[in-house]
Amino acid sequence: MRTVMVAGVALSLLGTACGGGSADAGSSSSTGSATPSGPRPASTAKLAIISPKDGEVVHGTTVVLKVSLKDAKLVQPTTSNIVPNEGHLHVILDDQLISMTGDTQQILTNLTPGQHLLKVEFVASDHFPFDPRVIAAVAFDVKA
Repeated sequence: MRTVMVAGVALSLLGTACGGGSADAGSSSSTGSATPSGPRPASTAKLAIISPKDGEVVHGTTVVLKVSLKDAKLVQPTTSNIVPNEGHLHVILDDQLISMTGDTQQILTNLTPGQHLLKVEFVASDHFPFDPRVIAAVAFDVKA
């Protein structure tokens, strides 16, 4: 089984911070937990993955994730007061939520050889997505 470690993030906190569950960018929530009541707001955010590039071949087991976020502000995920231009990032590797962060850069380590799908989603402070979703994705290959 693939082990992914994210620098500065204790994976044991992921379950308690977001209520557990798996992350599926196609589901109604990024957390796999209950659906929020009422309609979701739209966001002004524009999100892009700068690194790794789509189709990039990474040599070794580490990659630096760099994200560009415009027209939005990263804030702590500690409130249910939803603001369309405030939230945090959910980082999803191969359909597994690996971090929730307020940083636009982090190091992903212990990647296994082969193709990987990396998604980053800008979500509201309650961990649920905006409508429409603010998500970016790239596929990259790891060569040992």
